[in-house]
Amino acid sequence: MADKQISLPAKLINGGVAGLIGVTCVFPIDLAKTRLQNQQNGCRLYTSMSDCLIKTIRSEGYFGMYRGAAVNLTLVTPEKAIKLAANDFFRFHLSKDGQKLTLLREMLAGCGAGTCQVIVTTPMEMLKIQLQDAGRIAAQRKLMPEAVTPGGPVELKSPTAMQLTRELLKEKGIAGLYKGLGATLLRDVPFSVIYFPLFANLNNLGKRGGEGPAPFYVSFLSGCAAGSTAAVAVNPVDVIKTRLQSLTRGSQEDTYSGVTDCIRKILRNEGPTAFLKGAYCRALVIAPLFGIAQVVYFLGVGEYILSCLPKHNN
Repeated sequence: MADKQISLPAKLINGGVAGLIGVTCVFPIDLAKTRLQNQQNGCRLYTSMSDCLIKTIRSEGYFGMYRGAAVNLTLVTPEKAIKLAANDFFRFHLSKDGQKLTLLREMLAGCGAGTCQVIVTTPMEMLKIQLQDAGRIAAQRKLMPEAVTPGGPVELKSPTAMQLTRELLKEKGIAGLYKGLGATLLRDVPFSVIYFPLFANLNNLGKRGGEGPAPFYVSFLSGCAAGSTAAVAVNPVDVIKTRLQSLTRGSQEDTYSGVTDCIRKILRNEGPTAFLKGAYCRALVIAPLFGIAQVVYFLGVGEYILSCLPKHNN
């Protein structure tokens, strides 16, 4: 983030607010990404992001584009809080007497942050994907009834996050919510390793003077550039994670026993370009998220909220 001296509580509030605003603004694109990544050869309903969104509105209404948004809105604040706090923690302990971190140490701090955040990210993504993809499965049942059969332990007509959670806990226990944990780690750790150092170095290029903070527009553009670059770089793993975490699929669609099996079947049946499915959607999702985060930090939303809270004197 921008180099402002911000207290940890304010950073957590900023991250939460940025996440809530960002999810609301870009969630339809994220839904399109999930559906494009999940459809396999022979069962394709959507040809592009715009085609997916148009068909979703026609068949499910405007709010159909926000299937699963409630899960993200509920869990995005603790996810951002863990990620920001962990990154600050590791950066502090990896620094030597307040000196600037080397690139390797910045990457290690990002690695630690990405590892910690999967505690919340994995169940959040697990539930979100089921809800986002439900519309695609319903459309397949209507347009290609021969292509869809029950494909997982959860078979609910109009599932809610709570129903899915109860069914998964009943069927598989807590492990049900953490299906795809390995793939989530393989995505989030490299993302943080790329994003945090890249943002910090791009942001430093635009600083006014040796010590002053970078202008707002530099931090904004740096966040967008670093976020979209990291998002596209890890998109192949995001495709694998999405496929592994989908519980219901068509009868003509592959099922996967793990990361290696998923990679092998995608390469054999769909070719290497399948790993780029939804890449531009993911870039369009991540770039505004981090741009919005910079707006929130620049406006000092967290500091303002803290200043409005009553102060208790001992």
